[in-house]
Order: sequence, then C-alpha cells, then structure tokens
Amino acid sequence: MGRSAMAAAAGSGGGEGVNEEREDPGDSSTGGAESLDRLYPAARPPRKRTTSQCKSEPPLLRTSKRTIYTAGRPPWYNEHGTQSKEAFVIGLGGGSASGKTTVARMIIEALDVPWVVLLSMDSFYKVLTKQQQEQAASNDFNFDHPDAFDFDLIICTLKKLKQGKSVKIPIYDFTTHSRKKEWKTLYGANVIIFEGIMAFADKDLLKLLDMKIFVDTDSDIRLVRRLRRDISERGREIEGVIKQYNKFVKPAFDQYIQPTMRLADIVVPRGSGNTVAIDLIVQHVHSQLEERELSVRAALASAHQCHPLPRTLSVLKSTPQVRGMHTIIRNKETSRDEFIFYSKRLMRLLIEHALSFLPFRSCTVQTPQGEDYEGRMYSGKQITGVSILRAGETMEPALRAVCKDVRIGTILIQTNSNTGEPELHYLRLPKDISEDHVILMDCTVSTGAAAMMAVRVLLDHDVPEDKIFLLSLLMAEMGVHSVAYAFPQVKIITTAVDKKVNNLFRIIPGIGNFGDRYFGTDAPPDWSDSALDT
Repeated sequence: MGRSAMAAAAGSGGGEGVNEEREDPGDSSTGGAESLDRLYPAARPPRKRTTSQCKSEPPLLRTSKRTIYTAGRPPWYNEHGTQSKEAFVIGLGGGSASGKTTVARMIIEALDVPWVVLLSMDSFYKVLTKQQQEQAASNDFNFDHPDAFDFDLIICTLKKLKQGKSVKIPIYDFTTHSRKKEWKTLYGANVIIFEGIMAFADKDLLKLLDMKIFVDTDSDIRLVRRLRRDISERGREIEGVIKQYNKFVKPAFDQYIQPTMRLADIVVPRGSGNTVAIDLIVQHVHSQLEERELSVRAALASAHQCHPLPRTLSVLKSTPQVRGMHTIIRNKETSRDEFIFYSKRLMRLLIEHALSFLPFRSCTVQTPQGEDYEGRMYSGKQITGVSILRAGETMEPALRAVCKDVRIGTILIQTNSNTGEPELHYLRLPKDISEDHVILMDCTVSTGAAAMMAVRVLLDHDVPEDKIFLLSLLMAEMGVHSVAYAFPQVKIITTAVDKKVNNLFRIIPGIGNFGDRYFGTDAPPDWSDSALDT
C-alpha cells in the first residue's frame, strides 16, 4: 500500500525467567527432588501482551525502500456506519523536476500522522497507440501536454480514495512508455498528497483538492535535475532529454503549468529547501484533521438501548451440550487447556451453523447404486474468511476444517489506550474479495466498535453488505444492536448474547479476555481491561 500503510501487529512474548521454591537445606528428603528438578526445563512466567505503539518513538518504521506508519487509523465513519469525514487532499503542482515528490515526502514526515497516501500523476499517463509509441521512442511525443494524462481515471481514483474506498493504481514504465500489466492497490487514507505537473489543469480535479500547493523552482535547476533523473533512472540519452526539454517541457511549462500558480493556496519557492513554508503547511493540515476527529465508541454506548434484538441475528440453539461448553469456558477456574479445547468445539459448531445461511441451489447427482439424489449445492463463487486479530485468528482452523480451499484474510484492530477508540493497524485481504461471501470472525463483540470497523473495511473493498457474515462466540446486546443498526444486511451469528457491558466495555457476565485466556498472556499493569475487546 505504498507509503500509506500500516502495520506492526501485536505479538506476545516476554523475557524468560526462573521461579524456584527453595526447600530447607537441612531436610535430606528433598535433596534428590532438587537434583531431579534441574533436569526439567525452568518454569516460565506468564507471557506478557505487548502494545502496538511505542510512546517514546515516532509512530513509523524506516526501511531502505519505504516508511511504514505503525500508528493506527482512527474511525473514519460514524455510529451509523457511514463515512462522516473525507480524507484531506493536498494537491502539489509545479514544473517537471521542481521537487514536488521531495516536498511531499517532507510534508509526510513532518505531519507524523498515520495512513498517508502519496499519489503521483505519473502513474496516469494514457496508453499510447502504436504510432505514439514510435514518436515516444524518438523523443517526439509530448508527455507534458494535458492530453497525455488520463484525467477521467485520475478523478475517479481520487474520488474513491477521498471516500475511503480501496483503489487500483496503474504502474507506468518510463523506459517502455507503457503501463505494466500489474496494478498497485491503495487504501485507507486520512491524508492524500496528489502531485503532478498538471495537478491544477482540470476544473473537476481542482474541486477535489482541499489544499493547493505550487512548488516553484528555478528553470536551470529543474533542467539539471531532469537530466540526472532521466539518464540515471529512465535510461534516456542526454541528447534526447535536451531535445524533449526544449521542444516540449519548457513550452508546456510556460503555457500550461506556470499559469496555474495563481490557483495555489500556497507557493513554495526553492522547493524542499523552504522549511518555513513546509512548517506552515503542516500546521494547517493538523488543524484541519483535528476538526474531523470522531468519537465512535461513546456514541455506540449510548445508542440503541432497550430495542428488541434484530432479525439479522442468529443464535446457536442453547442445547444442554452448548450450555455445558459455555459453563466450562466462562468459569474463571478453567485451565488453559480446557478453555482451548471447549472453545474449539464451540467454534466448529458455530461455523457449521453459519454455513447454513449461505445460498444453495438444487442439484441432482447419481449415487453408486445408479439412483438419482435430489441435493443442494453452494451457489456462490467462493468463501473467504477474515479474522480480526488477535482473538479472531483462533477461529481459522475450524473454518479450514469445514471449508475446503477457503481463503483467509486478516485485520488488526486495537483500542487506543488514550482515546478509547478502535484503530486500524494492519490488513491483508485476498484479491477480488468483492466477489466472495465473507465470514468475518472475532471471538467476542462488546460495543461492536471493532466489528463495525472491520465491516467498514470490507465495504470499502467493495464486498456487498449482504455477503458479510459476522461470527462471534459471545456478543453483548449493545454490540449486536450497533452492528445491525449500522449495517442492516450483515448476518450476525453467535453462540450466546449477554445483556450488559460494564464501564470498561467488557461483556457481563462475559468470558474474560478471550485472547489472554487462549494464548496464555497477561495484560501489562497499566493496560485497560478493554484494550483488545471489541
């Protein structure tokens, strides 16, 4: 996902230590036992749950190729499940090799906010005809004219990104003057930086830009930069670069690009060397983002009270067997092994129950005895499971056991310990998921805040709402109402629904923290009990 992306999944692990109980050395009966104890592995303390953010360091990781933002993306929708804030779009215009991309990267680093997308106009050159290809090979095609760009695709892409949708970006090969077969996927922007020589050349495109910046750099400097870039990075000859510059680049700048400077909100002379201008830009963007902040969990906690449970909810029949398994996993004295065993049994029953809601069609097969059998067959294209990490991944084996060749995706959502809001940290979804029936898995749903975020992610990837099935071992009524109210076509399937949620957003009577009990981890002392609840 380019520079926008996300990750740093929370894991578990702590330093190894030894807990020893010392017997009285005068007691000779324990001497042999002590010597035998040394043959066994040292006892480990309970594993500690780790946080996903480090407060002492910036929320990003740098590699040789990219910058990865590790801070989570806060909600971009309201309690109704609809997008209530669009991404903030910064347009960066200026002549070729003026330093637009460098300025964009400086703004990204100075902003220090998660989920930023850098979108280059260079990706949207039109597909050339055979004749145009020949002209381009001899440096006789004008790539610096507005007609060289696919503005319809640019506007469509930018609109979808601004609305929080997933988009596919073409990859342009400058050595062959053509688009590659593969596409790049971008998703989840709070801030979009769109840069290109013709960024202000289309009136419909201008309407999508919340802030317009023109990077003004001396023409001699731009020529030197272009020579260096085109020769070293794009395999051009110096004569061809100069010919193209004099014939197309300089006249296009005078005719099409420089006049758009008057449309800019801010002009940045000297490009990346103007740190004062970049600081002013960053301050303005921060103020705009603060005005768009949302509080979703609090709204969910006060909404939909005393309503009857929705028709989209299906609860596994509470047979003596099911109630017996709930008794075991809810008991705080249950050992971890027992907890895992009976949780897995319930997961298998839950998934088998959920599969009965998939679409089926009639079909006829012939038995080994040569007789016809009127049966049923799944009528969809494919089933994909998506787990909400970390507890949701415990349901993956049960799904794989009953769905052959099922595809699996993952979404990491965690609660920000300062704001109490869910944040999206990472996602990995299979290609073409929009055509599948999606089984969204999490083990507990209390307020429904994280479940809503996960559903919103699937909708942003064009999965139809009526093809989403939310599965959970245990849900609170509040969470059921929140999801059903926001997404009335999502099928909600669980093994039990509890009445209450406490002031820490934990289900009452509940099951405890499922992830900690399943994985054998303990929360740090300063961690809220609701840190990973959904």
